[in-house]
Formats: sequence, C-alpha cells, structure tokens
Amino acid sequence: MPGKVKGLMERLRDGETVVIAEGYLYVFERRGYLKAGAFVPEVVVEYPHLVRQQYEEFYRAGSDVVLAFTYYAHREKLSLIDRERDLEKMNRTALRMAREVADQTGSLMAGNICNSNIYEPDNPDISAKIRDMFKDQIEWAVEEGADFILAETFSDFGEALLALEAVKEYGKGLPVIVNLAWHKKEVNGRPATIDGVEICETFKRLEAAGADVLGLNCARGPATMLPLIEEIQKCIKTPVAAIPVPYRTTEAEPNFQSLTDPLSGAPIFPLDMNPVQCNRSDIKEFGKRCMELGIQVVGICCGNDSYLTRTLCETLGRKVPASRYSADMSLHYLLGTSDKLSERHIRGEVRQHTS
Repeated sequence: MPGKVKGLMERLRDGETVVIAEGYLYVFERRGYLKAGAFVPEVVVEYPHLVRQQYEEFYRAGSDVVLAFTYYAHREKLSLIDRERDLEKMNRTALRMAREVADQTGSLMAGNICNSNIYEPDNPDISAKIRDMFKDQIEWAVEEGADFILAETFSDFGEALLALEAVKEYGKGLPVIVNLAWHKKEVNGRPATIDGVEICETFKRLEAAGADVLGLNCARGPATMLPLIEEIQKCIKTPVAAIPVPYRTTEAEPNFQSLTDPLSGAPIFPLDMNPVQCNRSDIKEFGKRCMELGIQVVGICCGNDSYLTRTLCETLGRKVPASRYSADMSLHYLLGTSDKLSERHIRGEVRQHTS
C-alpha cells in the first residue's frame, strides 16, 4: 500500500493542477448498464466489478482523483425506480471501491453529492428534505474514508449553498469543491443562476461561506464554459474548477441541453449527442487554455471517455499509464514516416492512389 497521499489543498497550495475524471452516468448508459431518463447508478450494485474497472481506467488515463460514483445515488432519484432500499448499499459500495482503488493507485478519493432536482427557493420543507439527502451521503463518504467532497451540478445558488453548509456541518472538516451548472438565465444583462443570483455575487457568497474550491461543471462545453470561468476568476481568490461536458456548445446553444443536430436541426439531448462530440483536438485546446488561465482543478463531465481524459492530461504535460498506448502515426501504414515502414508505406501509397 502506498504511503501518505498528498491532500487536495496541499496540492493546490503548491500550485499543482488536479485532474478529476467524471461522466460515469453517460459511460454506463452507453454501455447498456444504466437507464437514460432516470439516470440512477444501479450498475454500482448490479455490476460493481465494472464500476471498479472504470475507476481504474480513469486512473490509467491520468485522473488524480477516484470519484465515487454516487452521483444521483440519492433518495429522490432512487424513488423514481422504487429502489430506496438500496440507498445505503449503493453509496457505500461505490465509496468502498473508490477507496480501495485510490489506495492501490496512490490517488485521492472523493465523495460526491449533487443536484436534487426538487429545489424550490423559499420552500423550507423542500430545503430540509434536500439537506437530509446531503447529510446521508456526506456521512457515508466520511465513514468510508473520502479525502474531500465534490458537490456539483447545482443550477440554483440556494441549493449550492445548502450543499456547502451540509458539508461544513457533516463533513468532519473535509475540503469541499462546489461546482455549479450554468444555464442561459440573465439578470440585468448579466449571467445568473436559475434562482436569479448574478454570477459574481454567487461565487463571492459561496467563497465567504467557506468553499475551498469553486467553479463550473456539466451543462456547458469548453467553448462556452471558459468565458464564464474567466469572469469567476476575477471575482474570487479561491482556486477555480472547470469541468465541462465534451460537446461543441456555441453562443447560440451554450448548454448541451440546448444543442441541435447540425443536419436536421432537431434537439439531440441526451440520446443523440454524437454529432457534436468534442474530438481530441478540442480537448487539447481546452487543456491549453486551462493552463493559460491557471485553472487548478480540471476535468471532463458527462460524455467523457478515458481517451479524452488521457488527452487532457497529456496536454497538461503529463505521461500517464495509458500514455503507453497513445497514438503514434509514424507507425501507420499509410501515414507513417518510420524507416521500419518505408517499404510498406510506399506500397500503401501506391494502393491508395491507384484504387
């Protein structure tokens, strides 16, 4: 077992960049182990070996964090599919496997809480219900050895604050990253949360409430997230996180929920996103811009795959375990330049130009 692992805040104070690979919901939906619509992580209890394998795969791709797959493993979501009885088992199984893989690989392990989908401003009964949901997941994360808590994908300032306050109360002093999912709402011409709090005010208030890292995740692709990240950096002093979806969002369609098919113009969220998937070059540009801006917590959210995380990490200057299999076009029979391929390369060019 490796020795003591350098903690999240120690890494950030030392000026390091921390990579967090996310996107488990989409990974397992695409592979046929999770139902789109409900998006409940049933795979954790039905095929736990596959979740462990994905943890390991994201580590090999360069993730510094094994993020426990407890996203949407909360009471409200499980009630949609009548699996409330599996609430604790689902969370603890995901957390324990994440802890084991983190220990084996020398990584950090994070607990994960997220949007409840039931938040209503100025509704104390709903807020109390959400707080109890957070309490369960935070306490299990603490008991299973999380190194920090990632609270994410909040579209309302009020719910983000609820999550932060819950981690402060029940997290036993663990550091907390709070990320919001930013949509298209504006107040007085300025970007705002769904409950109407202006962007700079949102992050100043969360910073004052004790968040250790603040930023954005999900909803927006790199092109439409990074301009907002630049605004956030001007407002706060805490480290900033940028974890976009790997889709080609635009000024006209800034969130992946609003994207349309380039050919038909039909809405494509969430099942037909392939035509607007970011490629490796897009992720390289995202990584370069993150370095230029000095963003210290980076990653990829819904739609992520291991090759994209590897691309991001290699753009940051890292050689990761999966780099052993990174592309080398010098060995390609048509595109190659290696002396070992010279004869076959010539024959390939002949076939290409005569066929």
